[in-house]
Amino acid sequence: MFESLSEKLQSAFDQLRGRGRLTERQIKDVLRELRMAMLEADVNYRVTRDFIDKVQRRALESESLKSLTPDQQTLTIVKEELTALMGETAEPIQVPETGQLTVLMTGLNGAGKTTACAKLALRLKNEGHTPIMAACDVYRPAAIDQLQKLGSQIDVPVFTLERATPEKIAQECMRVVQKESYSAAIIDTAGRMQTNEELMDELVAVKKAAQPTETFLVADATVGQEAVSVAEAFDERLDLTGVILSKIDGDARGGAAISIRAVTGTPIKFFSSGERLDAFEEFHPDRIASRILGRGDMQTLMEKAEAVIDEEKAKDLESRILAQQGLTFNDFLDQLSHIQKMGSLEQVLGMIPGFDKMKSLGFQPDERQLKRVEAIVLSMTPEERNNHRLLDASRKRRIAKGSGSSVQQINQLVQQLSQMNRAMKQLTGGAAPRKRRTKKRIIRHNFPFK
Repeated sequence: MFESLSEKLQSAFDQLRGRGRLTERQIKDVLRELRMAMLEADVNYRVTRDFIDKVQRRALESESLKSLTPDQQTLTIVKEELTALMGETAEPIQVPETGQLTVLMTGLNGAGKTTACAKLALRLKNEGHTPIMAACDVYRPAAIDQLQKLGSQIDVPVFTLERATPEKIAQECMRVVQKESYSAAIIDTAGRMQTNEELMDELVAVKKAAQPTETFLVADATVGQEAVSVAEAFDERLDLTGVILSKIDGDARGGAAISIRAVTGTPIKFFSSGERLDAFEEFHPDRIASRILGRGDMQTLMEKAEAVIDEEKAKDLESRILAQQGLTFNDFLDQLSHIQKMGSLEQVLGMIPGFDKMKSLGFQPDERQLKRVEAIVLSMTPEERNNHRLLDASRKRRIAKGSGSSVQQINQLVQQLSQMNRAMKQLTGGAAPRKRRTKKRIIRHNFPFK
């Protein structure tokens, strides 16, 4: 996400590292690089100009940050201004006092509205709502079928009405919402160009029928400034309350994310970060700014971890570690499951500070490695997973054959588990005393459980 922009910005800050004092010339040199990076990222040129002016003024006038190194000083200012540019704080969905939430989803063809409807419905369901989705896209072939399939995956009903206009479908859906006490309705509409007056008029009619509390534009993040132009046009006709950025995981530039709020005044409320239906996050400007600048996003990472970790299992694992009982391959499986629930390996690692720098040096996360480890552990018997010391040569050959791996790979995995247990033992103060050197021989430990 935003890899190209992030790499260029970090390259600009590298020029300041090791310098003892920030001078006016250094500021201008770095800001020239920042300006080019933002324009290449397809950030609106007026937004770029104003942003650079503010950063330059603050950097030249700043007195409070004199104790910091030049790169830290400039980076702090840029992060604060970038956060302000995107809206300062997250703006969650506004649920009215009645408790009845209605969201109208709009956008261009192919922007990902239907999938975004299901992702939003799943999020609302997990927050305690009882959502229903309305299929108002009567033009695209199989649009209704797609929404119904997505609804069945997340166990959310879909309201349909044959041979009816989108306005009529929305109207009837709202009657069902009132009758059956759904707390959230999500209206899926057909994609349309903002220049098509007839279809835009139809969308206005659908909004009048549904009386939504939120009107969202689903914008494709990968199209850059074009998404900003679309947001302006839709906002003029529909008075948008928010934007959902789709396909942000494929956006290396970041122009749409940075420009939309500044140009239109419409906040970005969510972004879609992958194909999975739970790959849907609230847009926090400060966290996105941190990711863009290579500082990671540990807060979101912690929230994702808390959401998937079983509290009872976590307590049990902690007590076993403190009792120096050691980790098992069952623990490996649990941790792999947690990572998979949090998103792709690249997305999870991307929230760790410095990961972008590692990628630029050639490191690439290998999702296949996790699958290979999972296959090896699942090929073990329950007893072997619980006690890896049972794994003799014969058992390893059986596991290798069952998992499509090699005995060498199994040995490496066992060694990694042993190293982890050794480290855990040392951290909890239970490391065994070192063996003394003797004149006859040196006793070395190759395996921590001997």
